Amino acid sequence: MTGPGENTVPEGLATVKCLVWDLDNTLWQGTLAEDDQVSLTESTRELITTLDARGILQSVASKNDYDHAWARLEEFGVAEYFVLPHIGWAAKSESVRAIADGLNFDYRTVAFVDDQPTERAEVSFHLPDVRCYPAEDLPRLATRPEFSPGTVTADSACRRAMYQAGLRRKSAEADFAGSDEDFLRSLNLVMTIGRAGEEDLSRVEELTLRTSQMNATGVYYSHGVLRDLLDDSRHEVLVTTLNDRFGPHGTVGIVLLERYPRVWHLKLLLTSCRVISLGAGAAIISWLIDQAARTGVHLLADFRRTERNRMMEIAYRFSGFTDTPCACAAAVGGHGEVDGLQRLHLAPARQAPPSTLELIAPDLAPVSGAAPHVAPTAAGEDSNFSSYGSA
Repeated sequence: MTGPGENTVPEGLATVKCLVWDLDNTLWQGTLAEDDQVSLTESTRELITTLDARGILQSVASKNDYDHAWARLEEFGVAEYFVLPHIGWAAKSESVRAIADGLNFDYRTVAFVDDQPTERAEVSFHLPDVRCYPAEDLPRLATRPEFSPGTVTADSACRRAMYQAGLRRKSAEADFAGSDEDFLRSLNLVMTIGRAGEEDLSRVEELTLRTSQMNATGVYYSHGVLRDLLDDSRHEVLVTTLNDRFGPHGTVGIVLLERYPRVWHLKLLLTSCRVISLGAGAAIISWLIDQAARTGVHLLADFRRTERNRMMEIAYRFSGFTDTPCACAAAVGGHGEVDGLQRLHLAPARQAPPSTLELIAPDLAPVSGAAPHVAPTAAGEDSNFSSYGSA
């Protein structure tokens, strides 16, 4: 069950995040190895660009000579639309698995289209969560609900470019000779946390639907519910963006916070899976802990275990959140109608600023009339020192 105006992410029919194409007699007409004169229909070109505009990534799993096939895609002017293409002689299931793992996508969010029933059956056998479609379904694919995200944001149209930048970043990391921390510093990361505006709500809603690994509750917040929270002076709806020398990552994090005089209720924290390795989640949590310590309030974080969010629980536990009861929880009340919800507690201490990125963030003003707890400071820090920049 869910709270008023909220829904858990539907597990039966997740929105497709990546469509993997076969080439011969699927993306193009003809078999390249038999006849060099293959052709690309305008309807297929339109489908490629439509899915791209919706933020659905696309890749290729094809049994062909790589150089020959890629040259054809370039001639057709569509090569740029495909990330992590696997063109060779491996089994299609191996290629689809490698693409999904390379993108860090749940197999349930990956689709595969091929004209050959045996190829679809082979993928379905080894990857039963991947949805397989025959090539004759292509004319109707864009109208299917799983290929029609409820919201299309500015980040959607840039998603392919952001993932391609991520692949260049990963390549640079492989060539980097120093430590992981030194590599992160070399990226010139700049994280900005700010209060959401009306123009941000579609992306916030989209993230509550799309993000599964670093999502503390798996609860979906609709555009209407988010707008109501914006209008409530006790709530903070915060969005996080990230940039580095390879380009923008877009909106990568969400914080939904309800402030009481003695406790801040962290109703939702999520970060995009694309920025897990960049330490984005840890930086957001550390900033929030520092803000609570400076204000003199405790933190109470909602957590609901799902099949995919073990990393989020680890992040909370590593930051010091525990199951230890505290009287401050009485201000927040019960768990509502969300099944399996836990409340994790933290009496915060001051935090050092992040060492691998520049953080620009607001000061969260305390609730009027607060009678704060005394918050300890981190070792060696002056209690008046502000660790973070202001937005």
